[in-house]
Amino acid sequence: MANKSETAEELMKLIPLIEVLGKKKVQAIRSDNGTEFRNHIFNSFCEQRGILRQFSAARTPQQNGVAERKNRTLVEAARTMLIESKLPIIFWAEAVNCAAYVLNRVLIVKEKMKTSYQLFRGIKPLIDFLRPFGCSCTLLNTQDQKTKFGAVSDECFFVGYSTTQKAYRVYNKRTRIVQESYYVDWQESNTTSIGSEPAWFYDATTIFKSFNLPDSDDDDIIPHTSVSIFNHTPTPSQSQPSQPSTSATQLPPTSFDIPPPPPPQTHETVQTSPSDIPSTSTTIPSPTPPQPSNQTPTTDQNPLLLNTDFKTLKNHPHDYIIGSITDGVRTRSQSGLINECLYAAFLSQVVPKNYKQALEDPSWVDAMQMELQQFRKLKVWELVDLPPNKCPIGTKWVFRNKPDDRGVVIRNKARLVVQGFAQEEGIDYTEVFAPVARLEAIRIFLAHAANKNFKVYQMDVKCAFLYGDIDEEIYVCQPPGFEDPDFPSKVYKLDKSLYGLHQAPRIWYETLTQYLLSKGFSRGSIDMTLFKKEVDGELLIVQVYVDDIIFGSTNEGLCRDFEKVMMDRFEMTIMGEMCFFLGLQVEQKPDGILIHQEKYIKEILTKFGMDDSSPELIPFTAQTCLTSDDNGNPVDAHRYRSMIGSLMYLTASRPDITFAVCYCARFQANPKESHEKAVKRIFRYLKGSSRLGLWYPKGGNFDLHAFSDSDHAGCRINRKSVTGGCQYLGECLVSWQSKKQTTVSLSTGEAEYIAASSCCCQVLWIQHQMMDYGINFLHTPLFCDNEAAVGIAKNPIHHTRTKHIETRIHAIRDAQEKGFIDIIPIETRKQKADLFTKTFDKPRFYELISMLGLISF
Repeated sequence: MANKSETAEELMKLIPLIEVLGKKKVQAIRSDNGTEFRNHIFNSFCEQRGILRQFSAARTPQQNGVAERKNRTLVEAARTMLIESKLPIIFWAEAVNCAAYVLNRVLIVKEKMKTSYQLFRGIKPLIDFLRPFGCSCTLLNTQDQKTKFGAVSDECFFVGYSTTQKAYRVYNKRTRIVQESYYVDWQESNTTSIGSEPAWFYDATTIFKSFNLPDSDDDDIIPHTSVSIFNHTPTPSQSQPSQPSTSATQLPPTSFDIPPPPPPQTHETVQTSPSDIPSTSTTIPSPTPPQPSNQTPTTDQNPLLLNTDFKTLKNHPHDYIIGSITDGVRTRSQSGLINECLYAAFLSQVVPKNYKQALEDPSWVDAMQMELQQFRKLKVWELVDLPPNKCPIGTKWVFRNKPDDRGVVIRNKARLVVQGFAQEEGIDYTEVFAPVARLEAIRIFLAHAANKNFKVYQMDVKCAFLYGDIDEEIYVCQPPGFEDPDFPSKVYKLDKSLYGLHQAPRIWYETLTQYLLSKGFSRGSIDMTLFKKEVDGELLIVQVYVDDIIFGSTNEGLCRDFEKVMMDRFEMTIMGEMCFFLGLQVEQKPDGILIHQEKYIKEILTKFGMDDSSPELIPFTAQTCLTSDDNGNPVDAHRYRSMIGSLMYLTASRPDITFAVCYCARFQANPKESHEKAVKRIFRYLKGSSRLGLWYPKGGNFDLHAFSDSDHAGCRINRKSVTGGCQYLGECLVSWQSKKQTTVSLSTGEAEYIAASSCCCQVLWIQHQMMDYGINFLHTPLFCDNEAAVGIAKNPIHHTRTKHIETRIHAIRDAQEKGFIDIIPIETRKQKADLFTKTFDKPRFYELISMLGLISF
């Protein structure tokens, strides 16, 4: 289990299995008072099965002695196995599982003179297949592409037994993953020599060795696989003697054979043989220790030294070499691996739960000191005595690993935030609203960039909220772990806004807006996060989402000037071409822009345990019909809502699942098994269609047009209709909607008329948005496949079938009369908004997603 919260779910799976295999019913369960045992889900499960619950008294573990003693037995066995095998502590879970597997088959119960396995299963277990934990073995390499003379097997070591098949679990040294296989060649006489030093995973030199880099830079030889680094942050040992400050720190190697450490020296050079790593060495001097500041934690920081080796090709005469023959050649494939190894070696892979854990890791200490250094640089606060009748607000450290688009950790980020829940409205803050860009606005920006054939760039403001001046008088406590030793009772008075304050987003938005307006920018008339500047007929467009900024122009010089303008006032991170923004992956190609969320799909599949599920071809079948299912079995409402929320964000680039997700979202108040099954089918559809995205072609027509549709009485519970709509700029789908109507329509024409009015509102918003881009759309065609709705929109008809329609719905008539839109009838077969109102069979579904502009990449 990854978390304690999974305990109840695992027990609910285990109990029926025990009853089937043991042919006896579970009558009682004894446990402590942990919330993983005492929760609503597991209590309901036990009540339904008539299982008696017994709990030990608080701080009385002896009342649950059987379980406590078994835990001790397993931990002691696992500890002994790890020490004997010389494996690092990260294999503790495998060791515990292996210990439980073996003890069940070899430990005799004295009263019965039988093993636990024999008592439970009724048969005597076989033990001739058992192997020493951690012993060396080889495994046939059948997965990866090999050269003709490449090794046919991989070196491994044994870590346990499979519980689902007749196979062994072995750790592959080359792929760095645990595999299950029956065909394993054993080398029990060879001991595993890895070393149990905590810093085992800090050394990058042997991480390079584990990749077995070839002697050629031919990319076809090297399979493109990602590097899996264990999420293990060792704690610096307090018992080890400190190294002299003039010598480099020699870290224990991570390979499976430990070479003797070299003597200390001022500059450390590592030479390796060609069989390990090509024979060029990089010399790095000892780092200079940081100067102590007035806010320094007590945890010692040991500098880490990296020695890397690169390849030298020596299959040609030395006379042909320009420069020193000892200078290595770094191949393209090596560069990618080395970057990942550098991050893995010098950045913590584990996010601490509190500041005390963070102070034990030098990586996070550096991150916290960097945050406080930014505070001093921007003069965020000043240390003062707390005035009478004032109450300081607490502060808290928030930790997060910042990955790149491949998921590799590239930065440890520590953020000091204020506990804003303690603020009082009217005293500590007044106005708090700050606008952010809508996803439709982001897609319109990208569609415009594709049409005008210019690059979109991205930048980020570092510590954005610290730049705004604060008007209120606010005092905060000193940061935990970094209290001033001379004035521990003093507090900080804020001169700038701080993360966590209610008013911080608004202050930052006003600060940025005032600065951009002072530099000649103008703000959008309807979108307050859009800024533009026209120079010599060239338009620079800037879209802001809090501290993330995207910008572009047909004149590249304006983009460079804008970067300089921002860097003059703020500390910026220039991220180059836009490729990852708000969870959207953006690929700017020569012939267009592709928007997708493949990485996010993989993340939510893993989060909800659906990454190994069988894929589906369509989200719903044409016959899918969900009801409230009052007699169905309830499911975890929190998990169901989390699944719906994850899918809702995915609709930012996947209109093909919009209706299905909105359909399932209607049952969040009381979800049942039938509803969860429908949601899981959407996940299985995503499993098979993760490489599907929106395509915005470059150039061509850029006219605004829209489609509206409705499914009359589509909701089987209250017979309300479903509205669907989508809006295009040329061939670029920029906006879409699927929503159940709030009133019951008496006819198909009325339902279609309400849907057309809703679509008209979105069209008017896009028209105003495009006016800020210098484009004025009039007489926008709105296609509707119902003649009655078209007639009602074009004519002021008032009769018994339309007189009851709400006044706000008739706004479409006003837009029609003023020439903003032209509602036009269309054949149902050509109605693109059909996908947002109902379910379809496979041929029609794929026809519609092709019409929407979704492509497979």
